[in-house]
Amino acid sequence: MRDFRYLWLVGLLITVGVIAIPVGLLTLDPPPAAADPWDHVPERVPATDHSTLLEGPFESGSDVTRACLECHEDAAEQVSHTSHFTWLSEPVLLEGRDEPVQIGKANLINNFCIGVQSNWTGCTRCHAGYGWSDASYDFTDSENVDCLVCHDQSGGYVKGTSGLPAEGVDLLTAAQSVGTPTRLNCGGCHFNGGGGNAVKHGDLDESLYYPAESVDVHMGRYDFLCVDCHQTEDHVIGGRSTTSSASEDRQIACTDCHEPTLHADARINEHTDTVACQTCHIPTTATRYETKVSWDWSQAGQDREEDPHEYLKIKGEFLYEGDVVPSYAWFNGQVERYLLGDAIDPAAVTVLNPVQGGIDDAGSLIYPFKIHDAQQPYDTVFNILLQPNTVGELGYWTTFDWDSALQRGAEAAGIPYSGQYDFAATRMYWVQSHMVVPAERALTCTDCHGENSRMDWRALGYPGDPLEWGGRDLPQVIADDSAQIAQAATPVDAEGGS
Repeated sequence: MRDFRYLWLVGLLITVGVIAIPVGLLTLDPPPAAADPWDHVPERVPATDHSTLLEGPFESGSDVTRACLECHEDAAEQVSHTSHFTWLSEPVLLEGRDEPVQIGKANLINNFCIGVQSNWTGCTRCHAGYGWSDASYDFTDSENVDCLVCHDQSGGYVKGTSGLPAEGVDLLTAAQSVGTPTRLNCGGCHFNGGGGNAVKHGDLDESLYYPAESVDVHMGRYDFLCVDCHQTEDHVIGGRSTTSSASEDRQIACTDCHEPTLHADARINEHTDTVACQTCHIPTTATRYETKVSWDWSQAGQDREEDPHEYLKIKGEFLYEGDVVPSYAWFNGQVERYLLGDAIDPAAVTVLNPVQGGIDDAGSLIYPFKIHDAQQPYDTVFNILLQPNTVGELGYWTTFDWDSALQRGAEAAGIPYSGQYDFAATRMYWVQSHMVVPAERALTCTDCHGENSRMDWRALGYPGDPLEWGGRDLPQVIADDSAQIAQAATPVDAEGGS
């Protein structure tokens, strides 16, 4: 017969456990809550209705600016020191240079429309100011600041030659409509850089005015404005371009809002020390409009059938692509820059904005880039890239005379021109940070690892797929092992020397 004398004690212990364990769990410190990305998104202050505050009439853009400054007294002074107005960065010391230099759109060349100098009247249609038509432009005159280009909400404000309001613009309606800058304000210039929609960036085009979430989850699903990420203080806008600035000031990153280890799968979190967020979350760009990937200026000037995506007499031959799979490179946030007057090797490709970083640089991550290749003019005697004058009655787009266009452009840019020219290969890198897809459409393991990998692992410095060969420390391990093997194999003479 079984002994049940202690059965009551077992029951008591079970009862105590049923009560005590939940109570104990409730009294323990809860695990730290994951950071909420929305904590970092600025609260939009409702715009003030200006429809009764501004009466006009306004005959010029500067008239509007004077009216704005009656209340916003410091605004023009603030704007006048920003790169959106000066088109220059703060002085920065570039590798191989003796002194810090100011660089930006105002004095650099690219491999799209090439450069601003001598072409001010055309390029400054996208300047946040009025009347920049030559090198004598007065950046200190507060009335030259254009408030409307960023704040107009009427939809009818358009800029023309030298950044002046286009003929027929209703300045009073535009002024009375002002509010927080929207994607239409920013995109009016940035979506059309390089001469048209989607030409330049790859990850910025007019599909982002009103995107579906499949195009960009931030702007489509959550209706982000550009200024929600590119936050602004005293009219200084956060972020910078890797193509026209080498400064690291006011950089912005996904991790400003998102924790790098937010993924539920620890294996994905292990990638964030090596791979930038954009690499997985931007599988392709130019998803709605094709983007320009090459431009051959040497073919310009011919009388042949024209197509804006293939050939224009004033610009040459182009190649456009859509659904572009990015190119990948290590990037530590620093960029070097070709400066006017730098010598080139015409037999090699000149990279105008070499992005810095590498597999052995702990501060580097693998980033996605759009690469744009071009053939553009250079001086065959001095071996320097040239700045042509394309705009105006005497510019190449009117005369189709390369010699005179290069002479005028070189004079404006302050570089020599021998009178002898040809065309050289150049390349630019454009980091891709927009067109972020919903998480469920991000890259998966087999997109990068395995037989159908989109990654060129050897070009990135790996001996092969890291899934098989190991992570970024392996190349150094192999190098160290190779050095030890070589040392062991070195002949030693009788005296112990080598």
